[in-house]
Amino acid sequence: MVTTEFDAGPSAPDPDDDPVFALHRGGKMEIVSTVPLRDANDLSLSYTPGVARVCEAIVADPEAAHKYTWVSNTVAVVTDGTAVLGLGDIGPHAAMPVMEGKAVLFKHFGGVDAIPVALDTTDVDEIVETVIRLAPTFGGINLEDIASPRCFEIERRLIEALDIPVFHDDQHGTAVVVLAALINATRLTDRDLEDCKVVISGAGAAGVAITKMLRSAGVRKISVIDRQGVIHPGRTDLNSVKEWLAAKTADWAKPGSVLDALVGADVLVGVSGGTIPEEAVAQMAPDAIVFALANPNPEVHPDIAARHARVVATGRSDFPNQINNVLVFPGIFRGALDVRATEISEAMKLAAAHAIADLVDPEELTESYIIPSPFDPRVAATVARAVTDTARRDGLARRPY
Repeated sequence: MVTTEFDAGPSAPDPDDDPVFALHRGGKMEIVSTVPLRDANDLSLSYTPGVARVCEAIVADPEAAHKYTWVSNTVAVVTDGTAVLGLGDIGPHAAMPVMEGKAVLFKHFGGVDAIPVALDTTDVDEIVETVIRLAPTFGGINLEDIASPRCFEIERRLIEALDIPVFHDDQHGTAVVVLAALINATRLTDRDLEDCKVVISGAGAAGVAITKMLRSAGVRKISVIDRQGVIHPGRTDLNSVKEWLAAKTADWAKPGSVLDALVGADVLVGVSGGTIPEEAVAQMAPDAIVFALANPNPEVHPDIAARHARVVATGRSDFPNQINNVLVFPGIFRGALDVRATEISEAMKLAAAHAIADLVDPEELTESYIIPSPFDPRVAATVARAVTDTARRDGLARRPY
């Protein structure tokens, strides 16, 4: 019997014999020195009195901090714990295992050092002020698991205030990898992006960023769905972010439910965590494309989606075509840090998406292989190269060569 629910495991596993708890015991990270500390001479070089000379050099030339400290290769992973995975608002303490995990992925896939910073506040002003004051310690800021719509203002204000890359991965990492997968899915189904009718279920951080990214890639026929149905200018219950969505999709989106919007649609992108009935998917166009990305429970079970769609992707690792942000953020930051980019621009994100898509050889492109594996060793380096080339071309690189 097919079910739309997944077994997420026992709700209260015994820490003494659960392998997940065993792996997390003591945390998943540590600080490791990069210099020897064997004797008094080493101590005098790495600390007093030798370190004073380096401090004075940085006073004379603040740019020297990028050469003589860890700043040039270190990112802060900042959260307030309000939108963690599929768990929701669990607070900064409970968010730490996820932030540690993110930092481990940064290091493993991109060679980027990352430090979890879990803030005990949900106040926008306090978060912005805190990150600005911490910024001299880091070469970039990765915002993580901050609830919508506050996440948009926090990112915007930090980008305006800081001259280092600020990147909200729940928005832009998701959008980049969705575009990469969609490029290949449309190649496989012989579609043009510009002509695709796309339905995005979910108007949170990911849904908004995907809408922006697809529009940047030339997609214009987009309908965005929230709990009340299609977002359109005639609704009176929209916040400022949804008003933007309504304005940008007004030429195509029509009032109605998700069932109405999916009639004849080419693409469904689910980033809502809700459930979309099979009868809605059954009304999509022939050779449809379904990206049901909620974790752990996709909006449409992939087995059900496969009855009506030619290409199916999820956010899970136990089904083909995993839409995973780890394909994006290590390489994006690797490239941005390598050239000391002042920001991560829309053009850099688009370049990253095309670079990821192009890693799939056209002769190997199939319904179950539209996106590279996160463990493909080419991914981070290829994304980084696309980002550095774009940053240099667009004048955003402080290290041009």
